[in-house]
Amino acid sequence: MPAGVTPSRITPAAAARQILVILHQEGSSPGRVGQMLVEAGFALDIRRPALGDALPETLDHHAGAVVFGGPMSANDSDDFVRRETEWLAVPLTEGKPLLGICLGAQMLCNHLGGKVCGHDDGVVEMGWYPLKATEEGSALLHWPEMVYQFHREGFSLPSGATLLATADTYPNQAFRYGAHAWGIQFHAELTRVMMQRWVVRGAQRLTLPGAQPGRDHLGGRMIWDMHLRGWLEEFLGLIFGKPPRSRRHMPLPGRD
Repeated sequence: MPAGVTPSRITPAAAARQILVILHQEGSSPGRVGQMLVEAGFALDIRRPALGDALPETLDHHAGAVVFGGPMSANDSDDFVRRETEWLAVPLTEGKPLLGICLGAQMLCNHLGGKVCGHDDGVVEMGWYPLKATEEGSALLHWPEMVYQFHREGFSLPSGATLLATADTYPNQAFRYGAHAWGIQFHAELTRVMMQRWVVRGAQRLTLPGAQPGRDHLGGRMIWDMHLRGWLEEFLGLIFGKPPRSRRHMPLPGRD
């Protein structure tokens, strides 16, 4: 919850428009997910448990939550990883919309009794890779043919979850659990600046088997990002509610 704001001061209307955002590094950003949620009228309550921020005991004062990625593993023994994974019981129990992205999806998988691990051959996905929607996924919305990946581990499909999208190397790319919880392995949230930062700071990882060279990350963006961005807008609307029709397809100037 933002500093200086107590639960008693949050009106029901304000609570209905506030999204809890969980990040994992000091310099991390919610990127286009944050931009689109703000554009849709939501306020962002940003917490960084890895840096000591507490997570709320209830989401009574939030409309939902988004758990983003990070360089750590969902299997790490760090206390914040354990606490954050256990905390996912809050949105699941309360039936609040929950989106896990990459690490966030892997934490959700672990919470639901699934398994997070790397590929048997050590192959990673870092760059642009094909995606294929399942029949259940296609019934919800149109999915992009190529998505941006930056991960060394994947997740199993948790018991009771519905697979929405798949790929060759890491078959489980998106799932839905119940009516309100969602997990995706790939990254649609990156702005151009974020991608440039990831390519530079993660250059050593791009030598791993299966990773694409940095120039292909940025070159692929020019070809496929427009479709990925359009999918993200529709996907967030599916989870958290759509903004007014007159603004749904307006570009966000200066925010690529």
